[in-house]
Amino acid sequence: MNEREAMARALDLAWRGWGRVQPNPLVGAVVLQNGEPVGEGWHPEFGDRHAEAVALARAGEQARGATMVVTLEPCSHQGKQPPCTEAIIRSGIRRVVAALPDPNPAAAGGGDRLREAGVEVELGPLSDAAAAQNAIFLHSLAPTTHPYVALKLATTLDGRIADGYGRSRWISGAESRDYVQWLRAGFDAIAVGGRTARLDDPSLTVRGKVQPRVPPRRVVFDSAADLGPQLTLIRTASEVPTLAVVSPKADVSRVKRLEAGGVTVLRAGTLDESLQSLYGLGIRSLLIEGGGQLAGALMGAGLVNRYYWFQSPLWLGDGGVPALAGLPSRHLEQAQRWRVIERQVLGEDTLLVLDRP
Repeated sequence: MNEREAMARALDLAWRGWGRVQPNPLVGAVVLQNGEPVGEGWHPEFGDRHAEAVALARAGEQARGATMVVTLEPCSHQGKQPPCTEAIIRSGIRRVVAALPDPNPAAAGGGDRLREAGVEVELGPLSDAAAAQNAIFLHSLAPTTHPYVALKLATTLDGRIADGYGRSRWISGAESRDYVQWLRAGFDAIAVGGRTARLDDPSLTVRGKVQPRVPPRRVVFDSAADLGPQLTLIRTASEVPTLAVVSPKADVSRVKRLEAGGVTVLRAGTLDESLQSLYGLGIRSLLIEGGGQLAGALMGAGLVNRYYWFQSPLWLGDGGVPALAGLPSRHLEQAQRWRVIERQVLGEDTLLVLDRP
């Protein structure tokens, strides 16, 4: 196994912390001795041992003179866990290869500390993949007033998210729906538009194999505050934190009815203001799951950071509900070309994961 292959393995290992380590980053590590992996690990839980410490423990004495390949520059500060740099130095590791420098000012400088101790350090291999994996973490350290916004849509071949009657169950297959349950576990909140809430009556909870350390909050964007008490989101608001983002002009009696049911109501005039309000409540990452009007408005306003697009092999025709409604027209030379970071086959569906340029 060469260092690049080891880094790919470390990235795979890091995903095992999804939904459990936030707000910490996902990190994986592999210890190589003469090209053979002798220890590997990942950060499994917020507050638990870091990936480097787990990999070193598994490598034992075989770490002496070896190379550590890790997805993020080892930390050099005392937090909930001791500095990884000191454990690496004590182990006798000769060389450290990290995909990304640590952007957290409190933890940065690990590479310099290792070099001071005589450890060879290289930064950069598979850095694009590592940055894509930790996009939410990196966004949280950037100067911003908005959550990291990911849009998830399951569409037909002709770009529809529901038929003419508003029915969308099920466009995507079982494998895609399982993936979505996994995906939800890594976000602070899951959101839909008011029409989707009324037509689909979703629960927006995580019901997959990964149980998130902190269950995501639920958000409904409904300008008129027209959400009946029979909806699952409203009926269970006292059990699962639920927010409704409504217009400043929304009927006062409707707002009071939602609040009486345990819903937190935010008044905002624009989507930009809505996201700022959610950010102010501690929501650093937001997964949007429809519908077409909300998705189109967010995309058109440039507020989407990542798009999870599930394409299913059927079509519904012009009477179907478009996935992205109301997008402004652009000339071809003005169009943004999004960056594909992942392609995956899920049963009969295809998943494309794209980042905004």
